[in-house]
Amino acid sequence: MFAAIFIAEIGDVTRFSSPEALCSWAGLTPKHRESDGVVHRGRITKQGSALVRWAAIESVTRYHGGSHFAASYLELAARRGRNKAKVAIARRVLTLAFYALRDGEVRCLQAQQAA
Repeated sequence: MFAAIFIAEIGDVTRFSSPEALCSWAGLTPKHRESDGVVHRGRITKQGSALVRWAAIESVTRYHGGSHFAASYLELAARRGRNKAKVAIARRVLTLAFYALRDGEVRCLQAQQAA
């Protein structure tokens, strides 16, 4: 279900130059305001596709990022809190979706299965 949402909402992934650009479009990056030497970082921007953002967060909420990210999720949740861990792992899931849509495969997952 989440993969179908990613495919339908993202469309042509080549319009994004990097996975970071896709995460920014989905609104999963923190706000960054800077003036002179003062930097303010805040909550996620929530700009862009609310459906992609919801699907990425929900996939982490229900499955903790799957077997690939479960350990990272639990470690981050213990250290930084569940909500921040969900957003961090959602960015990683969206990064994998970027490479899957661009290349047709996710090489980092194949390397783990072969080992």
